Amino acid sequence: MIRHTSRTPRLRRLGPLAGAGVATLLLTSCASGSSGSSAETQEFEDFDAVLEAAEGQTVDLWMYGGDEQGNAYVDEHLAPAAEELGVTLRRVPVTDTADALNRVLDERQAGREDGSVDLVWVNGPTFSTGQQAEAWRCGWTEMLPNMALTHPQDPLLTDDFGTPVDGCESPWHKAQFTYFYNSETVEEPPSTLPELLDWAGENPGRFTYPGPPDFTGSVFLREVMISQAGGAEEIPLQYSEENFEEFAPAAIQTLEELAPSLWREGSTYPRDEQALNELFTDGEVDYGMTYGPARLTELLDSGALPESTRVLPLEEGTVGNASFLAIPVNAADTAGAMAVANLALSPEQQALKANPDVWGQFTVLDLTRLDSADQTQFEELPSSPVVPSYEELSENAHSELDFDWVPALDEAWRESVGRG
Repeated sequence: MIRHTSRTPRLRRLGPLAGAGVATLLLTSCASGSSGSSAETQEFEDFDAVLEAAEGQTVDLWMYGGDEQGNAYVDEHLAPAAEELGVTLRRVPVTDTADALNRVLDERQAGREDGSVDLVWVNGPTFSTGQQAEAWRCGWTEMLPNMALTHPQDPLLTDDFGTPVDGCESPWHKAQFTYFYNSETVEEPPSTLPELLDWAGENPGRFTYPGPPDFTGSVFLREVMISQAGGAEEIPLQYSEENFEEFAPAAIQTLEELAPSLWREGSTYPRDEQALNELFTDGEVDYGMTYGPARLTELLDSGALPESTRVLPLEEGTVGNASFLAIPVNAADTAGAMAVANLALSPEQQALKANPDVWGQFTVLDLTRLDSADQTQFEELPSSPVVPSYEELSENAHSELDFDWVPALDEAWRESVGRG
């Protein structure tokens, strides 16, 4: 039995709120020649002026290139729609969105005002680091007509890992951290995270998780900390050494105690989500986890996951966040980037992207703000035999903590658990 700490945290909740590996970037590269995050879109009187200026521009969208469905969506759907506006959308694949930000910082240091990065698929640490470096254009999202179709108080859209969005990035889609299991080997799945940890302790070798600082492993570590604290409402959003010392030790101790019961007795951990999926498919473990549950349908259809895969909803909910599109302050084709961002927020594109056969990403739109015809596009989306609706997956969901929690927890895990 894994010990679950019972405690009465004295810290209050400070309110609600993908890719890791950007904890440190060379911020000194932006020390000169910067208009900073105060850069506005005052050169455009209205959005009609934006569209007029966008005609003939080529927008370089820098985004993670390892998602085949995401690549196909941009190339086969978003880019042709942009072409109808007179904008050429060119996808630039990268292995880490930090590469895009580093390019922006390098070009700004060199004094280049016609930067090669026009638009970036971003969230979390990359956005936060860019804000500190004053690398993102701000004050432009309020000009996008389709922003009116989102809810202005949606906490996932107003804060990005604890960093206020403040009109510096446009929402693109939502994600929800989700567990799944093999229904052929797990007859009575647990219904809470403490029960899942107990199951792992009682079934040696049948559970594991990616080792932090892998993104999925880091999320799991934060979920364990939140669970040990008694729920998301007990953890302060903002990181501090005092808050860390109050809440992190229980999570680290729990995972230390759990380690001998894990796959290979905790002597090694899967490198990432894909490696965990391979163990799951090969029958070596009975559980998996992902921040992209909408993709599970495609993974089952392709045979990458077994047909016996089932989503495991937890009573206390899990963490959710959103991905965004940001424009660097020195982008060469700002108007085109704004036009593409607004297009990506349209009901047509959001519904296309939500289709599991296309990409299967959860919409950022508030469906109650759509007219009946646009609502119908979402109502007619094919249902998945495996993945519940976003409304069901996000029940009792909580938002991400401030990003500064991430490297501190990852390092504590490495020192106490991962050194094995």
